[in-house]
Amino acid sequence: MQEDKIYEYAVIRLVPKVEREEFFNIGLVMFSKREKFIRVEFYLCPDKFKLMHSKLDYEDIIRNLESFQKIANGDKDGGPIALLDIPERFRWLTAVRSAVVQTSRPHPGKSKDLNNTFGKLFEELVK
Repeated sequence: MQEDKIYEYAVIRLVPKVEREEFFNIGLVMFSKREKFIRVEFYLCPDKFKLMHSKLDYEDIIRNLESFQKIANGDKDGGPIALLDIPERFRWLTAVRSAVVQTSRPHPGKSKDLNNTFGKLFEELVK
């Protein structure tokens, strides 16, 4: 029988006007230290983005989200943070910040299949 794996996840949010603290979910980051697992996915619906009546540029936000992925994946194009070990990258990605792309506080969980759990959480919380 497969053993449960401990993980943490945080929802990636778009906060078009930081001072108003209004947001919508656009992605997910999941991490498991023991499994040496980290994954970031995002989905930014262009129609929903337009409804926010924001002065933000859609392509700028996509580039920012792609940077999140590069950092999570340890991609050398992700800069010096991407070179840190997996737990440090997760902590950096989920650090509290006042920016248009933020994350929720990390939440813990247990799963026998991290990728399957990631998919379920992504569908439930983002799509």
